[in-house]
Amino acid sequence: MPNVLYDALFTPHKHNQARYIGDTADNSHSYEQFLQLSSKVAGALISAGLKPGDRVAAQVNKSVEALALYTACVQCGCVYLPLNTAYTPMEISYFVGDAEPGMLVCDSTAKVALAAALADGPACQIMTLDADGSGSLTDAARDKPDQFEPIDRDAGDLAAILYTSGTTGRSKGAMLTHANLLSNAQTLVEYWQFTETDVLLHALPIYHTHGLFVACNTIALAGASMIFQPGFKLDNVIDQLPQATTMMGVPTFYTRLLSDDRFNADLTRHMRLFISGSAPLLAETHDEFAARTGHKILERYGMTETNMNTSNPFDGDRRAGTVGFPLPGVEVKICNPETGEDLPANTIGMLQVRGPNVFSGYWRMPEKTAEELLESGFFITGDLAKIDSHGYVHIVGRDKDLIISGGFNIYPKELELLLDEQPGVLESAVIGAPHADFGEGVVAVLVQKNGETIDCDSIASNLSATIAKFKQPKEYIVVSELPRNAMGKVQKNVLRDQNAGIFQTSS
Repeated sequence: MPNVLYDALFTPHKHNQARYIGDTADNSHSYEQFLQLSSKVAGALISAGLKPGDRVAAQVNKSVEALALYTACVQCGCVYLPLNTAYTPMEISYFVGDAEPGMLVCDSTAKVALAAALADGPACQIMTLDADGSGSLTDAARDKPDQFEPIDRDAGDLAAILYTSGTTGRSKGAMLTHANLLSNAQTLVEYWQFTETDVLLHALPIYHTHGLFVACNTIALAGASMIFQPGFKLDNVIDQLPQATTMMGVPTFYTRLLSDDRFNADLTRHMRLFISGSAPLLAETHDEFAARTGHKILERYGMTETNMNTSNPFDGDRRAGTVGFPLPGVEVKICNPETGEDLPANTIGMLQVRGPNVFSGYWRMPEKTAEELLESGFFITGDLAKIDSHGYVHIVGRDKDLIISGGFNIYPKELELLLDEQPGVLESAVIGAPHADFGEGVVAVLVQKNGETIDCDSIASNLSATIAKFKQPKEYIVVSELPRNAMGKVQKNVLRDQNAGIFQTSS
């Protein structure tokens, strides 16, 4: 029995001398060198007593060695569990207690605090890996052979567990199989037309599905290469763009690029594709980017549980404000959130998806799995959406973001689109806050454009002529920036917590 994922992504490159990964053209690893490194790490994992199916948790900074750890887990049959580098030791203790990994790999500066936090939990050996590639894991791998025969893994075997962000309730571990990850990589290589001549400018974190699976797996399958930046730094990205052909990013990457006069059509003339995801891309950003560079950003939609589901077309009309069409092999439909009944075009409802990319369930949560992963194979995403008459999917918002005021459903995205068009408004977020009379009252949180002023009274007047009264914000708040997570998503749960008492005096 073969190792399904490793055989597809890496076995063809065993002797490939072409460049695979590095932070510059001078500091890089060929495919062969990288796979020799991952083989050594795989040997270290096995020597540490790990077996196929054991979990390996990693809270490490981005590096070539960190990516080799993921590859080594695939190679030796372990289940990779990447963890956000911002998590506290207390948060890590939850994930370790839930997933019971055989090993936790962390930065050396965090080892003492993590060991203390894990002392009362299940046994878990701790090894270190720092951003410069040094650490006890690297030391253990140094004398291991640079060839490691991949351990047999079937299509249905787990390759990774990724925990959801947990903005409501307990974080859930999404179980992703070899087949899940491979199917998505195969689809994206073809749909986005990646070839071995591509060079991806990679500035995303690799503890998230976007930077790890969407980017790295796709590049490996295509035999392309990556400029591996530790993170997004504007000067570094601008310096490296001339060596790249493609870039994947979150909307914040593109707004930061547009804020710099050096970013122009001449700098991007050789680029063939800019991709955006993980958070909604403002239509204003899409249009400004196209006007500045001549490139239309390709926006797509995915989730931790599914990787990529939809994408605007590579060849065709990339429509701002939409996430395009279902990817080949993926089915999507809009359903009534209460009854599950299919809804017609241009009707807002719950988005469900089905396909080989959809995860196998939540780790040790059979009831939650049964609740969200239906017997039909469709997964209830928790995203409110509609499909227009041309087949484009529009994400309206998360179900938990739905505001119910006076018995009426209010979709924040509808208001945010209107608010973003108002004078002086850079971006907006609409939330619901407890209200004695209406259950919830609408709150508009606005970010001001540089050098401009927001007139809340004027905006309220403009909206009163545009939308029904029950939808109109009852309060306007101007802030310097919206709270976001590491992937650029606006954290509306934080805004709700901050403004929970705003209507306390309402009668």
